[in-house]
Amino acid sequence: LDLRDNPGGFLGIAERIADEFLEDDKLILFTKNKKGKIERSFASSRGDFEDGEIFVLINENSASASEIIAGALQDNDKGTIVGRRSYGKGLVQREMGLGDGSAVRLTISRYYTPTGRSIQRSYSNGNKDYYDDYYRRLQNGEFSNSDKIEVHDSLKFTTPGGKTVYGGGGIIPDEFVPINMKMENETINRIRATGIMNYFIFEELDKDRSIYRGLSKEDFISGFVITDEVVDRFQSYLNARANINIPFVAYKEEMKLYLKATLAEQLYGSEASVQVLNSNDNMLERVLSLSD
Repeated sequence: LDLRDNPGGFLGIAERIADEFLEDDKLILFTKNKKGKIERSFASSRGDFEDGEIFVLINENSASASEIIAGALQDNDKGTIVGRRSYGKGLVQREMGLGDGSAVRLTISRYYTPTGRSIQRSYSNGNKDYYDDYYRRLQNGEFSNSDKIEVHDSLKFTTPGGKTVYGGGGIIPDEFVPINMKMENETINRIRATGIMNYFIFEELDKDRSIYRGLSKEDFISGFVITDEVVDRFQSYLNARANINIPFVAYKEEMKLYLKATLAEQLYGSEASVQVLNSNDNMLERVLSLSD
């Protein structure tokens, strides 16, 4: 279950997903408001995935509803959480529409995992400290080394199966996988965010689409190679169109992968693009090694 970079969504959907993996009457989560009122949510029906092995992938951008799912499964000793500590957003908000079409979201309670852990990161040091948390974790080396994850004995909890888990914000994985800084560095993310890679690939395709005629998706994924010349053309294209003058010397192989994934999406659809990216996914590689 891949919840990486998943910012969350509706609570009810998260409960239904968790219910697919948990036996009847297992606690999924509970909420508590400032008056101490508690509301609990339990698994209620036979799920399609109650039997068998399950791995849940999370990272620093997994938030809110995705953390609810990961926490529910971890606290019920169902499956293995793989990746890096999640974002840490565990507030229940109620949206109230205003007359001009805008809305106000009012925080009314907090989410807690079945063992009683709060998902929410602390606001005790002020808003700036809260919003700087991502960069502080990056600078402290938490994304690269599990020993850098801050845990407190006062926030230690134990699952029914005897596993130690920690509160204090976010879900800490059972199996840590360091960030691949070459694949997920700020330079490449900035380039991808512009969307210019899609335009470049479209124009490259239009030069001669006959090259790809008769090439199956499987053959493309396993055998098609983006050449150094294509990467060089993209660098020139990027410099000319977006005024981003970044040398690709340190990222050439990574750019080849992202260009191939973009080409796969335009030729065969988004599923093919994901398959290309998965070929160099260290977190998926860890899952495969754990499931052997």
